[in-house]
Amino acid sequence: MPSMEVSSINVESQRDTKFALPVDSEHKATVFPLFSFAKPHMRAFHLSWVSFFACFVSTFAAPPLLPVIRDNLSLTATDIGNAGIASVSGAVFARVAMGTACDLFGPRLASACLCLLTAPAMYCFAVANSAVSFLLVRFFVGFSLATFVSTQFWMSSMFSPRVVGSANGVAAGWGNLGGGATQLIMPLVFVLIRDIGAVKFTAWRIAFFIPALFQTLSAFAVVLFGQDMPDGNFHKLEKAGEKAKDKFSKVFYHGVTNYRAWIFALTYGYCFGVELTIDNIIAEYFYDRFNLKLHSAGLIAASFGLANFFSRPGGGIFSDMMARKFGMRGRLWALWIVQTLGGVFCIILGVVSSLWASIFVMILFSIFVQAACGLTFGVVPFVSRRSLGVISGMTGGGGNVGAVLTQLIFFKGSKYSKETGITLMGVMIIACTIPIMFIYFPQWGGMFCGPSSKKEATEEHYYKAEWSEEEQSQGYHLQSMKFANNSRSERGSRGGPVAASQVEDNY
Repeated sequence: MPSMEVSSINVESQRDTKFALPVDSEHKATVFPLFSFAKPHMRAFHLSWVSFFACFVSTFAAPPLLPVIRDNLSLTATDIGNAGIASVSGAVFARVAMGTACDLFGPRLASACLCLLTAPAMYCFAVANSAVSFLLVRFFVGFSLATFVSTQFWMSSMFSPRVVGSANGVAAGWGNLGGGATQLIMPLVFVLIRDIGAVKFTAWRIAFFIPALFQTLSAFAVVLFGQDMPDGNFHKLEKAGEKAKDKFSKVFYHGVTNYRAWIFALTYGYCFGVELTIDNIIAEYFYDRFNLKLHSAGLIAASFGLANFFSRPGGGIFSDMMARKFGMRGRLWALWIVQTLGGVFCIILGVVSSLWASIFVMILFSIFVQAACGLTFGVVPFVSRRSLGVISGMTGGGGNVGAVLTQLIFFKGSKYSKETGITLMGVMIIACTIPIMFIYFPQWGGMFCGPSSKKEATEEHYYKAEWSEEEQSQGYHLQSMKFANNSRSERGSRGGPVAASQVEDNY
């Protein structure tokens, strides 16, 4: 009987001799020792962020070299803008597809396959000879950004609700560092190759082989050393009968019909989407506006992306801290406040006129907008258990849609001035953060309302509703019930974890 199986659930940390870290009833780690390489939890963490970092380096390898590339290929401002939009639009549907692939096949294979499929496009930079070919290459390389979804899915599969915000924030934040690191790496690689003897219009082409090789090697590392879940890979668990093989139609349906996923897709579009836009434009912005050297503009631009080292992880950690004190309502309030402040600093960035003031405000803006990204994925893992991948993909895809829209807003505003374009992006951030106020969980509440007093407003009923009576009779929902019990700490002041005997009474 299901109730007999559920009675073994225990939300408190336990020591399982199979694992180096303390785990919960799903064998997810209940601690997050950042510099540990313990298998399988921390090994998955390091593999995920390194592979995502490689994809970010590849996707944004072109912007820091644009002053050279545009002279070689005779690119206009419109060509450059279109290529920037293409680089982030490719991942819109790829992220939704990646989420579904993670739900069905596991994050390990989904991530590695996408890295290997998009790496060849990086080598094609060497033969780009027109605005069209340059745009197409950036479009196909941009698909690799969908590895963000597998990174978040993987962390949510490996770490307990009490630390999942921290794990998601650090993994994505350190991966996003690639957007800043490439601002430093590519100009240095270009100069090195040029100094060795290549002419500059050849040197920039050869430079793209470095991120392409890095991305390829990271994909092989994920396949060889990664593991989908604490107890093994999807295929092995399904074959052993320890994990039900789900249906695409069911997984997809429960994802797209959850209104919270659509809200997060919108709000994430105006934190991560704006971040992608800034990655594409900031080096050229400082280069043109303040008449800087290429290396100097790249160094300043790099500081925006490199803030991910602590800002996005800080957002995830802050989300977990707020949850421990105020439950889910604390996570939502923190997200709304931080993202709104990010919009305010974006507006100010478009107003200030001196170099040093612009750098200072840009750094403040980067901290808040990136922290908002980490805070978003402090909440997303709780929206659905069955369709976690789809909802992560929808949210991530929303980030790319937002990137396309914000770049259009920027270039439209740039007809007046680039500063106007940035100011308009800040206004959109503030406006599109408002819907967070409408997110409500019956068992935890929302920003302005506490949890429902109805008897069925429990974690178990919320996650159980994703499974039909027939599926429940076959025990397919039991893994979701373990997660329901482990997520009870989101009740905040209403109460923390409960005993297994209390959980059994809910079925």
